[in-house]
Amino acid sequence: MYIEISNPMEYRVALYIRLSKEDENEGPSESVTNQKSMLNDFSKKNKLNVFDTYIDDGWSGTNFERPEFQRMIGDIENGRVNMVITKDLSRLGRDYILTGHYMERYFPEHRVRYISLLDGIDTGIESTANDITPFRAIMNDMYAKDISKKIKSVKQDKQRKGQFIGGKPAYGYKMHPEEKNKIVIDEETAPIVRYIFGLALEGMSCRQIAVRLNNECVPTPATYAGINIAKKSPYSGLWSSERVSFMLQNEVYIGNMVQGRVAKINYKSKKCIKKTKENWIVVENTHEPIVDREVFLKVRELIKSRNHTRSRTHDFLLKGMIFCHECGYPLSVINRKNSRGEDTLYFMCRTYQRFTKSGACTSHCIKENVITQAVLSKIDEVCKSFINSRELLPVAQKVIKIADETAQTESEICELKSKISLLTANLDKMYMDRLNGILADSDFERIYKQVKSERAVLQEKIKDLEMYAEDLPSMEERAEKLVKKFVGSALANRELLVSLVERIELTKDKEIIIKFRFRELEAIS
Repeated sequence: MYIEISNPMEYRVALYIRLSKEDENEGPSESVTNQKSMLNDFSKKNKLNVFDTYIDDGWSGTNFERPEFQRMIGDIENGRVNMVITKDLSRLGRDYILTGHYMERYFPEHRVRYISLLDGIDTGIESTANDITPFRAIMNDMYAKDISKKIKSVKQDKQRKGQFIGGKPAYGYKMHPEEKNKIVIDEETAPIVRYIFGLALEGMSCRQIAVRLNNECVPTPATYAGINIAKKSPYSGLWSSERVSFMLQNEVYIGNMVQGRVAKINYKSKKCIKKTKENWIVVENTHEPIVDREVFLKVRELIKSRNHTRSRTHDFLLKGMIFCHECGYPLSVINRKNSRGEDTLYFMCRTYQRFTKSGACTSHCIKENVITQAVLSKIDEVCKSFINSRELLPVAQKVIKIADETAQTESEICELKSKISLLTANLDKMYMDRLNGILADSDFERIYKQVKSERAVLQEKIKDLEMYAEDLPSMEERAEKLVKKFVGSALANRELLVSLVERIELTKDKEIIIKFRFRELEAIS
């Protein structure tokens, strides 16, 4: 630690300290107290003005969303700090990509001098220690990766032994008061679990059970556990059919420990992905069951028997674009027979559909085709103020004129036909090479698709040329027809709709609110 500061009065210093649970295993030298003492001694020796000390205790080096680190970044942004000092580079971070970003990009761009005492790194001077910094960062990253593997291995080992390693046990259970990683029946909520299975045995659907529980004011698992939901929704604190279905199919209620349903992408990301049922870790008879196995299996069969009713989906132009104005959730589509026995699609508020009796929202029920036509008419009205069809005529005439001139050139048609024949001959030859083992199947498939695509393009061009060579109406009539066809069909194009419209909302009074992606269109609507 031979770093010296020649001009200490120019700096406002941030002392940054980080300690994770993994670092505690390295001994007392990594402690917060040790780091703080070392940084303060260095600051006093070099007569530095310490603006503040930032301590992230219990935070991993792969996570840069640490509260104190972000507070330090905020002070840098506001010009309060222009020097950052850490004990070593791993205190700054163990993700070599983000560590490099801060050292080589962020700090220099904000004129911040970074010093790592034990590594001898000082971005304020030219030093060989600075040159090998990227390699140090990679080694720190590898350490974090190795620690992550070890932790993951320990957790999986506990899961395979049937030990519970989750945050909160399933509804109906609680942590064992004496034994670690073991769950026992919660006598306060277990009767509700049995009640739910009893209702399912009586033939009630998951939605009907959820409605019953809401009407009886039974606390949901999240409410009972005291989980604070950051993003409130119209049906927060209410039972849903999804929650009931999950409980009725959870083997934990027959004494089996089911874990490993989700997994993190990697040690650098918090995002989790769902694992297939075959990859879950299930250990039988690890704790006392709440429901009888025979009851559980009967309920599972009842749920499976209803699965076919949920497999049907409907395609419509406004799919994924139309929402309830009151609760903000997407409108669902249901299929009903009209008076003539014809299938008819209706929009309905999903919140109302799931929680009818709770009064969370209103039905908003209306025919899908009525809304679609109303939306298209409204968009057409807005777009027409931007599009003058007469102004498009010269462009259309030019296109048609070019096509007419091309159609009259029979030599070009013959040339295109010749190219098609050549491509067909090449395909025949390649097929024989494939049969004789000269050409690999993968190469044949690749070349075949390419040649077939080229041939289709040529064939389409010939059709266009031959069509224009026929006896057609006048150029003006054809141009006007082309313009009308474009303007009339464009709005029925889903790709164009998504490009123009961000969101469509339907109010309880059947009023349509269209939110365009462009402010100019918003002003007209």
